[in-house]
Amino acid sequence: MPSILVRGLDPKTIRPLKELARLNGRSLQQEVKAIPERTAGTLTMREARRLSERWRRRLGERSFSDSVRLIREDRDSR
Repeated sequence: MPSILVRGLDPKTIRPLKELARLNGRSLQQEVKAIPERTAGTLTMREARRLSERWRRRLGERSFSDSVRLIREDRDSR
């Protein structure tokens, strides 16, 4: 598995990471590893906007039924 070595971190950066690790019941290394793993799976705002715009173009001017009304009707029929 590839490794990353980060040198020269300011103690002001490490202190909150250690506290976060303690609160999450993890070692500092586990906590630091979790951060990029979690972040890598998250869209940036720019990516989210691009994806949203793609769906808007794809769906075009279609109109959709009122799902609240349909769900209520379904619940009332039971």
